[in-house]
Amino acid sequence: MDYFSGVGSEILALNFDCMGSPSIKLKAGEDPKALKTPDWGFGWYPNDDYGASIVKDAMANDTQTLLNALQDGTSFRSTIFMCKVKGAGQQHTQHDTQPFRRSFGGYDWLFLHNGQLDSTALMELHTDPSGILEPVGKTDSELAFCFLLGKFLESSAKALTDIEGSELLAWMEELDELGSADFVVSDGRSLAIYHGKNTESNLFFNRVLPSEKPPVFESDLVSLDLEDPRDSLRTVFMVTSFEFDELSFDPMEPGRLIIVRRGAIYWDSLVDEAKTKAQHTIAETPPAATEDASKKMDLFVSQHQEQSQTSVQAVEVEEDIVTESFSNIINIKSLTHDLEGIPLSYRFYDISHLTEYNYSVPVEHSTHTFRLQPVEDAIQEVVQATLELSVDGEMLPFEDVFVNPSIHYDITKTYQKLLIKMKSRVKVYACPPDDHSPVMRRSEIPLMWMPWQRQMMLPYLLPPELPETQLRQLNDFAMSFVKRNYSHLIESLMDINKKIHEDFSYVPGITFLETTAFDVFSLRKGVCQDFANLFICLCRLLNIPARYRVGYIYTGGDYENKLQSDASHAWAEVYLPYIGWRGFDPTNGCMVAQDHVRVACGRNYRDATPVSGTIFKGGGTEQLKVEVQIKEVSV
Repeated sequence: MDYFSGVGSEILALNFDCMGSPSIKLKAGEDPKALKTPDWGFGWYPNDDYGASIVKDAMANDTQTLLNALQDGTSFRSTIFMCKVKGAGQQHTQHDTQPFRRSFGGYDWLFLHNGQLDSTALMELHTDPSGILEPVGKTDSELAFCFLLGKFLESSAKALTDIEGSELLAWMEELDELGSADFVVSDGRSLAIYHGKNTESNLFFNRVLPSEKPPVFESDLVSLDLEDPRDSLRTVFMVTSFEFDELSFDPMEPGRLIIVRRGAIYWDSLVDEAKTKAQHTIAETPPAATEDASKKMDLFVSQHQEQSQTSVQAVEVEEDIVTESFSNIINIKSLTHDLEGIPLSYRFYDISHLTEYNYSVPVEHSTHTFRLQPVEDAIQEVVQATLELSVDGEMLPFEDVFVNPSIHYDITKTYQKLLIKMKSRVKVYACPPDDHSPVMRRSEIPLMWMPWQRQMMLPYLLPPELPETQLRQLNDFAMSFVKRNYSHLIESLMDINKKIHEDFSYVPGITFLETTAFDVFSLRKGVCQDFANLFICLCRLLNIPARYRVGYIYTGGDYENKLQSDASHAWAEVYLPYIGWRGFDPTNGCMVAQDHVRVACGRNYRDATPVSGTIFKGGGTEQLKVEVQIKEVSV
């Protein structure tokens, strides 16, 4: 059987979350001549460099060299790989053979096209006064590639993520009107895939998690081997015009555009369209229907807060008068608007935290430490806090070394049941977004610390004591994010945060307090405490200060796991140069915002445990019950 007969071509594109090494073997059935298909090749970015490599054979009179290269995946160390595994059934020159490569914006771009466009109409559509984006070959595909790059040039964009996805979609649709078009384009960092409305071919996609499926996938056309000891824990996003037997693919709808980065969808035209429709629905809702919702909204800070600014200071220098104005915001609460001029608001939460201990043997003497009161700072205010205890004792309020409001409680009375109930009302302000535009705030990894800074932050820089082999694997995992984000601090942290959220399963009851970061890394399962510990460990291996934070989360918003409101929540906080401590919630894949109420922090869980204690006499078997309720209230 000749698998390469016909006029249609077949394409395959892979995007890994870290560098992968795919090994591809072509299949020819019983007819070896079937391998002599014209017009096929592949491209990748060796070691994630800015420059791309392509290998292609226009005539394919002897494919053995290409076959040997394809089967040797060791040279394909890249997060992006694309290939045309079946030609269009006609011989081309080397210039006309896909994938096409062009240098633009400081990077090499790669392009694949499956379909047929009107070349005459394309020539009229494409204009490049500079002449640098003119095609080298004579195909409609390369002309479409030059047209897209010309649009990026007009928009002063140098990467796929420099423009809105909707704008790129409009350019794709403009080309789609000229015939049939399936496009795959990459700038070396992201991968954009468009499935045309007029094409008769299919496009499928699937996101394959580590160890989720067998590492070798089979189709009639190719055998794809992803088994490489260096890539045992990577995720791959696959886009193909044909299906593999072992995988269940999702078909791409005609007219759909997805942008993929780091093994996951970065932008999806279907999702964007759904959001737009929802916004239109809200805008068209009669005022009467939204009146109650408007009353429930948080009051603007500008209506209830005082402005606090230092006086403007003028400095005069000799004859030339230089006036230097500096407005110092003493408290974030004094800000009334964000950077876009939108009024800031606040939200009220009522929190009830009940802890119940039951003992088989009466307790005659015990001491306890409570860290249950939310912190109070520039963006969080404790309106009211009440602690109730079922057994009398001696109470000593204090502030621990991590500045956590704490209570030491000494009980000398005999008891078998101890109830600890904390009720709090907390006001959480909307904090303006961090401005990362100044050059000084664009920190890169590795971070450089002065000796005295390192000494002060040492508790937040020391990784856990684990075997060297485990730390090495964790370090390699952490560095993979740094490499694919070009050492950018914020983007690397956001990437780690999203990775844990997407690829690690929230499964209560399978981990314990003694569960290490490496255990979670290997299991790919756990709870919020485990994900926070893993995030902290990865940060510290990268020389980034990180600490453990305990608090609460209001899951009335859009969160997959509603169980998080039934107990204390945990996340990580990272010290960012020229910004300060910022929270990352890997359980939900988001930054800490107004849904989070902060309580205690420390090096690890033990430093921030809400309730801890020591029994000096008695106790026996212990039973623990914890109930947490958090609800938003209007005041």
